[in-house]
Amino acid sequence: MMNKKLRVLIVGSGGREHAIAWKVAQSPRLAQLFVAPGNAGTESSQWSAVSGQSATVGNVSISAEDIAALVAFTNEQAIDLIIVGPEAPLAIGLADALRAAGRWVFGPSQVAAQIEASKAFSKDFMARHHIPTARFATFTEFREALKYLLSIDYPIVIKASGLAAGKGVILPNCADDAEAALRSIMLDKEFGAAGDEVIIEERLSGPEVSLLAFTDGVTLKPLPPAQDHKRIFDNDQGPNTGGMGAYAPAPICPPALVEEFTRSILQPTIDGLRAEGKPFVGVLYAGLMLTTDGPRVLEYNCRFGDPETQVILPLLETDLLDIVEACANGQLAEIEVKWRSGAAACVVMASEGYPGKYPSGREIRGLDATFDQAVVFQAGTQLSKDTVVTAGGRVLGITGFGADLREAIERAYTAVGQIEFEGRQYRKDIGYKAFSGLANGQAEKNERLQRIAARNEQTN
Repeated sequence: MMNKKLRVLIVGSGGREHAIAWKVAQSPRLAQLFVAPGNAGTESSQWSAVSGQSATVGNVSISAEDIAALVAFTNEQAIDLIIVGPEAPLAIGLADALRAAGRWVFGPSQVAAQIEASKAFSKDFMARHHIPTARFATFTEFREALKYLLSIDYPIVIKASGLAAGKGVILPNCADDAEAALRSIMLDKEFGAAGDEVIIEERLSGPEVSLLAFTDGVTLKPLPPAQDHKRIFDNDQGPNTGGMGAYAPAPICPPALVEEFTRSILQPTIDGLRAEGKPFVGVLYAGLMLTTDGPRVLEYNCRFGDPETQVILPLLETDLLDIVEACANGQLAEIEVKWRSGAAACVVMASEGYPGKYPSGREIRGLDATFDQAVVFQAGTQLSKDTVVTAGGRVLGITGFGADLREAIERAYTAVGQIEFEGRQYRKDIGYKAFSGLANGQAEKNERLQRIAARNEQTN
């Protein structure tokens, strides 16, 4: 099927899915592209202005979690390949249903998606397969969790085990804060059913990096490392969000470390899942912390990151459809994945009030501007007559490209300055931690991390 023109469906509605659609539309192998349910940026009337592509693209009014309707649509439209963007439909078995209908799918099965959908499963999996992570304990009863909390004497993180849209992680500053967090998650159900099970985990320190890889369940091809910015305000202040910006490649994780972490963390993860009867197809995402004692896995995601996708895919030189198809049919080893030189940086523009309650329906101005080496990926948007308006917390992801990171950041923020909507908020420091990290001798730290990781691998 490698030379065949493909009819493709992308499932999802965020900035990540817009970025995937933007990249897929550049493929000469694309016959037709549908996005379900999509957003204003992936509407057929908006596509040429946003992407510059001439491919036939359009939205389909089907929820990302309506499995029956999605299967029926792929049958009716003879869809060749489906790319599932968000974690929620994967966690409820969308990929399984589509494969059962005879479709090629880029995305893991329900049992493999547990690597993200259940932090309890993920932590136990890492323990079984000797993958480095923080100390932890899992609880389903509030009293037992509180008792454990009072018995430990190190800083902690409290996590809802289930899917919580990137917000189910609380970093308490003291014992009272920790108890309040437990009550909020387990008794008050702040994150709903996601908090039925809770992880109390050792709080580690060090720079974080997002390392993703394409995989067909056996072979891995790593993507450029990225750094996300989770907190809502500058200097990593305020509550966690789904992500306020990102950049790639991250200088704190040079190619030698990418190779080492692929060998010592990502490959054992894929091998372990396959050995347990849960082969993983799609993108495996490892959130890593580079501690003084070596790398530690903070969490896994079972799909492309958001907003990491918006800075990684612009650097991809190989046809994304070729890669996705190879993953879906077990032939990734036959594909050479090439990346462009340079860097990309993404600044997320959010609605006021986010990550709490926020207004919708506010007109977005400036989307028709001419951007110098930058692209706007729409996320929380919709069309109101012929006007693009806000319809979510994270509204836009503005990605700039450059020969280096400073140039990419400058172009992203220049484009941000051309776009307006009432109450917009965005961080002013996306990417700048890369420069402080390098100034603080990160190269020497990386060499030490590499030695520690190699030593740990020999021990295991």
